[in-house]
Amino acid sequence: MTDPAFPAEPFTHGERITLAASPLAVVRHEAVRVSDLQALFDTNYGAIALLFGTGELVPAGPAVAVYDGDPADVFDLEIGFPVVEAPIDAIDVAGVSVVGSHLPPGPAVASTLFGPYSDLPSAWAALARSGPAPAGVWIESYVSDPSEAPEQLRTDLIMPVRV
Repeated sequence: MTDPAFPAEPFTHGERITLAASPLAVVRHEAVRVSDLQALFDTNYGAIALLFGTGELVPAGPAVAVYDGDPADVFDLEIGFPVVEAPIDAIDVAGVSVVGSHLPPGPAVASTLFGPYSDLPSAWAALARSGPAPAGVWIESYVSDPSEAPEQLRTDLIMPVRV
């Protein structure tokens, strides 16, 4: 069965899904601002990729970022990947601590953005207006390789909602 958070095909705008508690391997950060993201992404995704290279972790989908709080201000952040099995204990690699986590299970709305990352704020605003009240967690799934041309980038946006 395909994980509803990581479909092969893009989401339609405001598509309703039910998230499963998919296992993740992540690096956690508290009190982050948007200006911190690029440095964190580069370091953290690379560290987890090293664990894929050794076979210590097995990827099960594209890179994700899980924002908890106000993405326009200060928020907590998990940067990582879905994995076949989340680590039970922290794994220290390349100066970071990789820990197990999971997606928040329950109802969500989703959409897909094709275009540069600079278009993400407007795509999120449109998704937030599309349905039920956001639960305060925002998930980005980076389906495309970031080296692709900006207009070709696919980012899936998943917004858990209140019931």
